[in-house]
Amino acid sequence: MTVIIILIILGILLFVIEFLLVPGVTIAGIGGLVLTVLGVYKAFNDFGATTGVWVLIGTLMVSVFVIAMSLRARTWNRLMLKTNVKGTVDHDITEDQIKAGDSGTAMTRLAPMGKVEVNGIVREAKSLEGYIDEHSAIEVVVVEGTRISVKNLKK
Repeated sequence: MTVIIILIILGILLFVIEFLLVPGVTIAGIGGLVLTVLGVYKAFNDFGATTGVWVLIGTLMVSVFVIAMSLRARTWNRLMLKTNVKGTVDHDITEDQIKAGDSGTAMTRLAPMGKVEVNGIVREAKSLEGYIDEHSAIEVVVVEGTRISVKNLKK
C-alpha cells in the first residue's frame, strides 16, 4: 500500500508543479497523470475493486483539494514579485519643442534607432540615411507625433 500512496502523492505533486511553474502540457503534467493512474491501477490490481474505488475517490478528492489550495490568492501572493513598474509615455511633440530643421546631437548610435538630444530634449529617433555614430551632429527631417526622423549633418 505504501508504493500506491507514494505514486499518487508524486503524481499530485507533479500536477501542482505543472499548474504553478511550468505552463502548457509538459513532462511534469504527463508524468503526474501517469503516476496517479498507475497508483490507482495498482490499488485495483492488488487490493480488489472495493479498495480501488476508495483509492480512486480519495485521489480525486485530494487532487481537487491540493490544486484548489495551490491556486488560492494567498499562494500566488507568496510567489509573486512585490515591485511596481514605473514608467512614462511620450506625449506628442509640439512645434515649439522640436520641429523639422532643428539640429542636435546623437546621444547613442542610431542603428537605425537611437537617442538624440534636440533643443535640450532627449527623445528616441530614427535615422533616415543609415547608421549615425554617437555624438554626431544631426538634423531633424520629419516630426510625426512622437516619431522623429533625422539625418547626419556631417557627410
